[in-house]
Amino acid sequence: MSELYAAAPVIAFRADASRSIGSGHVMRCLTLADALAARGADCHFLCRVHDGHLIERIADHGHRVHRLSLPDESDGEGASPAATEDAPPHADWLGVDWADDAEQSRHVLAALRPDWLVVDHYALDVRWEDLVTPEGCRVLVIDDLADRSHRADLLLDQNLGRRAADYAGLVPEACRVLVGPTYALLRPEFAAWRDASLARREAPRLQHLLITLGGVDQDNVTGRVLEVLSQCPLSQDLQITVVMGATAPWLDDVRARARRMPWPTEVAVNVDDMARRMAGADLAIGAAGSTSWERCCLGLPTVMVALAENQVAIARHLDEAQAAIHVGTTASSAWADRLEQVMAAITAEPARLDAMTHYAAGLTEGQGARALVQHLLSNG
Repeated sequence: MSELYAAAPVIAFRADASRSIGSGHVMRCLTLADALAARGADCHFLCRVHDGHLIERIADHGHRVHRLSLPDESDGEGASPAATEDAPPHADWLGVDWADDAEQSRHVLAALRPDWLVVDHYALDVRWEDLVTPEGCRVLVIDDLADRSHRADLLLDQNLGRRAADYAGLVPEACRVLVGPTYALLRPEFAAWRDASLARREAPRLQHLLITLGGVDQDNVTGRVLEVLSQCPLSQDLQITVVMGATAPWLDDVRARARRMPWPTEVAVNVDDMARRMAGADLAIGAAGSTSWERCCLGLPTVMVALAENQVAIARHLDEAQAAIHVGTTASSAWADRLEQVMAAITAEPARLDAMTHYAAGLTEGQGARALVQHLLSNG
């Protein structure tokens, strides 16, 4: 560790999870926090108590969580404030006005006096960062959109197709910008399973299908996928595993549908062995979120569905790189027909999986968290 820190460095994270936000922002910050804590850092999370938060999970990893409350029921608990004209596009994800969030966060951060503040939230921008950042604290922004300004010393955008130039004018000239899946924040077990996962793909087959469409899946896309698959001429010896979060509102519906599937279909909840499950799957049907890079690290071929507009670019770039097959966005009903066509083609010709494995595995080796820790703790 750099001599810069005479005591344990303090790292503060501002990230939220909810039914509308999903879990990806908190989970990638948790991966980074775990890697930092392994190097002696003292990690703190500032999280608003949305429906679907992951506060207990963060605490289970040994990190301190500072809860940011939602408005009282008398004020309309959980209601989103009216967006101002110049607010970020995802401002309603905060559940409060950004200035109120800044005031609450500022008090916590003033007491913590962190060495680094990590901001991973589409609803926050340079105005919030200017208000809350203590003197002497540096700022790491984790982003995917390149659509707003930041007060950042370091910025990470782990998405394929992103260029550092996309952030020109959005961050200070001295800000270091890290882009691409090389820097994807993956838990260490993905790198640990990489060799075994790639080795078993030398003879492509379709016997085990993994479905991962987000921990929340607010719109029950998982149920629709199972419905489509039930009409597909898939192999008789196929096995299906569905992974969901315990807070998924359609979990019971998915379990009921799984029992009616023509093939053995497991519904696994809140798993802690995703790398092993991915390594043991022959194909995934997945969302175009942060789990894209987990699948790439393991060379897992993927049929990809974009669940939100901010996932479309990721899915398109992965399709163009031949690392996945993009069947469309759930904003249109056409994705289901396309999924049925793709599954029929792969079943008829499993060798199609080989090319996806090759191109996906070339995008990331799963060492992004280690590289980012070096930047935070050793770059002065």
